[in-house]
Amino acid sequence: MALKQKDLLGLRGLTREEIEEILATAEEMKSILLSKVKKSSHLQGKSVVTLFYENSTRTRFSFEFAAKYLGAHTASVAVSSSSVAKGESLIDTGKTIQSMGVDVIVIRHPMSGAPHLLAKHVSASVINAGDGINEHPTQALLDMFTMKQKKGALDGLKVAIIGDILHSRVARSNIWGLTTMGAEVRVAGPPTLMPPDIEKMGAKVFFKVEEAVRGADVVMGLRLQRERQQKGLLPSLREYTRLFGITEERIRLAKKDALIMHPGPVNRGVEISSNLVDGAQSVINEQVTNGVAIRMALLYLLTRRNHDAVR
Repeated sequence: MALKQKDLLGLRGLTREEIEEILATAEEMKSILLSKVKKSSHLQGKSVVTLFYENSTRTRFSFEFAAKYLGAHTASVAVSSSSVAKGESLIDTGKTIQSMGVDVIVIRHPMSGAPHLLAKHVSASVINAGDGINEHPTQALLDMFTMKQKKGALDGLKVAIIGDILHSRVARSNIWGLTTMGAEVRVAGPPTLMPPDIEKMGAKVFFKVEEAVRGADVVMGLRLQRERQQKGLLPSLREYTRLFGITEERIRLAKKDALIMHPGPVNRGVEISSNLVDGAQSVINEQVTNGVAIRMALLYLLTRRNHDAVR
């Protein structure tokens, strides 16, 4: 098995069959991840570089562990101490890394479209680990993988995504992926944090959390991305929590077996009640485990294709 594209830049445009292939491969990879000896030779002789222009804990470590568990050589570029700090362009940095024989470049960048630009100038596979407010495809894939493992199927699921939709690349990738897989996606948040074109992507828009959560199979909170926000979008954190926080009372409107999810990091008591984060319905920690499995699957699938055949 292999993916058709050289790169994974987003879920927009990915087919149902391609997503199913990734999720099925992640099932196999999770068995390696949960074994006593987390080691295989699937990526023996391959090399993976993480190139992060933004801070990250879960995503970067997840990719690095995924590559190591599959037997690849790994390296991490610290942008602050690399030639980027001297003014080197993204394209030149990419070409420099490629010249060292790298097979996969995993990139996170504050500018939307940066992974797409890089992919056009290198023969190595490029994986988008988050670009601006555009997409975060591997997060959405691990979210879908978690839902599928817990619910059995994605088709027909009602998924409520609550919070800062405007600045959330996680929300966008989840909308593209989940609607492709037949799920109903509901989004709720303040009007000032809701993109004007979100309904065109296939999501149902609500401005009251209660309406979005009612009857939902999955309730996903989002981090308030204050580093991307302009002043005036929120009156105060207390007001936000009162109107849009995911609380025990609001969760009772969802189905009794509804999953509680969050891409992390969580601002406890702001976006979601601390009791819900640690409660029986929460699968937040399992999302982290599944993130490694999904990234193992992507590294495996992308390095199985013949790059030269499509160049």
